[in-house]
Amino acid sequence: MKILLTGGTGFIGSRLVKHLQFNHQLTVLSRTPIKAYQKLGHNLLAIPSLNDINNLNDYDAVINLAGEPIANKRWSKQQKQKICESRWQLTSQLSTLFKQSEQAPNTFISGSAIGYYGEQGQQAVDESDEVKDQSFPHQVCQKWEQIALQAASEHTRVCLLRTGIVIGIEGGALAKMLPAFRLGLGGPIGDGQQQMSWIHISDMVDAIIYLLNNKHCQGVYNLTSPQPVSNLEFSQSLAHQLKRPCLLRTPTWLLNGALGEMASLITGGQKVLPSRLLNDGFNFRYTELEHALREILLRN
Repeated sequence: MKILLTGGTGFIGSRLVKHLQFNHQLTVLSRTPIKAYQKLGHNLLAIPSLNDINNLNDYDAVINLAGEPIANKRWSKQQKQKICESRWQLTSQLSTLFKQSEQAPNTFISGSAIGYYGEQGQQAVDESDEVKDQSFPHQVCQKWEQIALQAASEHTRVCLLRTGIVIGIEGGALAKMLPAFRLGLGGPIGDGQQQMSWIHISDMVDAIIYLLNNKHCQGVYNLTSPQPVSNLEFSQSLAHQLKRPCLLRTPTWLLNGALGEMASLITGGQKVLPSRLLNDGFNFRYTELEHALREILLRN
């Protein structure tokens, strides 16, 4: 297939490129094509913008993973705007290109996140749950998804990726947690009962490829392991794999003071189940957290 990919140099995108670039023709959108080639190799085409593209007639599929990281900086008014615009504007541009195409791509796979569900406590949710929430993550994801769905037509199916906490050594939450845990300074946040809906980076990539290759798949998909865990369980499992103690707790009030509204990403949680992926026949390689962490840490 001929595939247009945004977010190809990110944590998930760069791993996906490794799996796609030798079997498909990849065009990667990157503001700095030279850096894209340095990171991803030269077996692809890197372009700096979509401004010179009038339609998507030449492509079979578009995978849209671009977006300002939501947890990298405190949510100032300017940072919130950057988070929103990096997702909404590019996705809108892509949806417009779909509409302008005489032969639109068959598939549009576009990012979202489990932040869509807001804070659900211990209540399990899946794709069938309708959510009304005023939180910033929900508002970001809801509009992001609505814009992506504008590309849908009788010729184009849209798959939305409500992505959980992706764990891998190259980036994401685990990479940020490891330094403290390796020093024996890691532990749960608050009472540790908030739910963490995680997914191994390999399962994340496999799921995207599965949705790409299976034409019957469309609509919303939760990209999370079938077995979410509490923050306490996650902390204890990580400490056990590293043979370190898990004694120190980070008070919720401390995070609220340091991170402001963004602390909700850590102190809150969702118990999100991947019902549609399982029902459609996708097989996870890593359903148990201990197995997933062991593979990641032993490989590195």
